[in-house]
Amino acid sequence: MSSFSWWITCCLPFLSAVSGTVTRRDGLDNTRAAVDAMMMLYDETTGLWDPNNTGSSWWQSGVALWVLADYMLQSGSRDYLAQAKNTVELQRAPLNWWPEGGGDFRADSTDDTGWWALAMASMYELTGDEEYLDIAREDEAYMFNYWNTTTCGGGLIWNIPNGTYHNAISNELYLELTAKLHNLIPGDTLYLTRSLREWAWFNNSGMINGEHLVNDGLTDDATCANNGDTTWTYNQGVILGGLVELSKATGDATYLDTARQIASAAIASTALVQDGVLSEPCASEEECEPNGTAFKGIFSRELGKLDAALDDHPYKLFLTSNAETAYVHARNASDFYGFLWQGPLDNVTIGTQEAAVGLLLAAYLLV
Repeated sequence: MSSFSWWITCCLPFLSAVSGTVTRRDGLDNTRAAVDAMMMLYDETTGLWDPNNTGSSWWQSGVALWVLADYMLQSGSRDYLAQAKNTVELQRAPLNWWPEGGGDFRADSTDDTGWWALAMASMYELTGDEEYLDIAREDEAYMFNYWNTTTCGGGLIWNIPNGTYHNAISNELYLELTAKLHNLIPGDTLYLTRSLREWAWFNNSGMINGEHLVNDGLTDDATCANNGDTTWTYNQGVILGGLVELSKATGDATYLDTARQIASAAIASTALVQDGVLSEPCASEEECEPNGTAFKGIFSRELGKLDAALDDHPYKLFLTSNAETAYVHARNASDFYGFLWQGPLDNVTIGTQEAAVGLLLAAYLLV
């Protein structure tokens, strides 16, 4: 029996029993309320969300902008377009800790650049303003500068100052970004070539383990082997978005087959799903801070994109059930969400809130 078949046998009856209690209209209202609450964490002066959370506010604000732009795209709302534009204007300045990047979200790590670049692509889709597309292209070129030509047969490195670490998330973000740019730019060949090159490298790198889950990266020695580090939810997620975009770019449905294999393995993993509820390998919010609180929402959004691309929509029930669980058990009266979607409600940060928005967006708006 495959891992996904096991999940269907084990958990689908439970999910069917608890799902279906929220109408589509209620779901849209719940999503809007979570977005409104997320904007309560927004600081007009800096253009950041939760700016006092200095350990993760910058990259998580990139994710918040990405999810906000996608929410506006899917819902038709433009309520927070002014704030989105404000964030770009303020945060595109050179970074205090990495002026070498020259601004436009070119950071000291390729993954931080990638989050903002995908947000710029969504801002272009939302507004049609070529300036956002130009920034996304600039960020792609910056990331490509750190394609390794000396070790591991290629791949992006993560840590720019040290020139080290082939990690999963940087390469997954680059895959999604290049395929997305190809799909946005008529007649493109450059970004498709780079996207195909990225996937060929990633697929052969060994980062996808024997259980079809993605570990954190490769060892830093000459073997360039899978390092066996944590299978974070977002590492299972961004690869799905990249493969969806690549399938759209090429018309090749086998990329969706690979994405389905990874997604089904993630849902069947007892490390990532507890009693039907998406969970993180770190056991508590304290363990997962400052970064890990956002990961589940990233996985959920990308799973929603995959589900929308598949005719049988195999993950819709999982997403709606998790959304209902989080709404009941992880939310307060002000529509702020905590880290543990199964509850109890704990601390609220931009990471926990944007994760909830990503989940609700996938459950109710991505169709």
